[in-house]
Amino acid sequence: MGPIAIFDSGYGGLTVLDKIRKHLPDYDYIYLGDNARTPYGNRSFEVVYEYTKQAVLKLFEMGSPLVILACNTASAKALRTIQQNDLPLIDLEKRVLGVIRPSVEKVKSVTSKNKIGVLGTIGTIQSDSYPLEIKKLFPNVEVFQEACPMWVPLVENNEFDSEGADYFIKKNIDNLFAKDSNIDSVILGCTHYPLLIEKIRKYIPLGVNIIEQGQVVAESLKDYLQRHPEIEEKCLKNGVTHFFTTESVNKFKQAAGVFLNQKIKVEHITL
Repeated sequence: MGPIAIFDSGYGGLTVLDKIRKHLPDYDYIYLGDNARTPYGNRSFEVVYEYTKQAVLKLFEMGSPLVILACNTASAKALRTIQQNDLPLIDLEKRVLGVIRPSVEKVKSVTSKNKIGVLGTIGTIQSDSYPLEIKKLFPNVEVFQEACPMWVPLVENNEFDSEGADYFIKKNIDNLFAKDSNIDSVILGCTHYPLLIEKIRKYIPLGVNIIEQGQVVAESLKDYLQRHPEIEEKCLKNGVTHFFTTESVNKFKQAAGVFLNQKIKVEHITL
């Protein structure tokens, strides 16, 4: 038995962890941020895969039976290969899940015009993971994408409430809706973006649905554990969370104060 693991290239996955803990407070969790090598968004498929695989192996070594890739880039560029090629060789009884599929499954219940927008990092947008996954499940839904390269730096440099943030958020949202003004739902395809939610709401047209991943992933995980008792029974339930970073412990503590609004203990780890 072991904790459920949440992995991200940086701090954004803390928004996912926050929602998961609210939905499933009894479980134990490990959060691992590969902050020393962030961001993943502009790295190649091969590099993201190698980094993500290293993290997954480390989390398995630490006893986790289930790893959530709370990073859209890792989910887009590494998840499928790890699930199909690596897990059968590592441990058939362990699981790795991502954040893209749950977000896509939410699409049909929110769109009325079958026109979806996706806002994400360069890596996530270039991977075409959202359009490909949406087309598989909902062939009639059109997908329009916009890469937002400045949004993550704004969050990680604590500038998400600045006038500069307004400029870039408005610019990218305007670009997205210039592609089709009938988009009626937008997926926030990066776990950092909930910290920009007030400004995103300010510039997204009225009536447009916003799909936030933390809530969606938390609901999906709860359902997954109910459907897979063989995994659920391996998850420890002491309500304890441990945090690890590959970079500065103090820097991570400061960021966690912004993302989680709480003080935490953090340990350094090497991948």
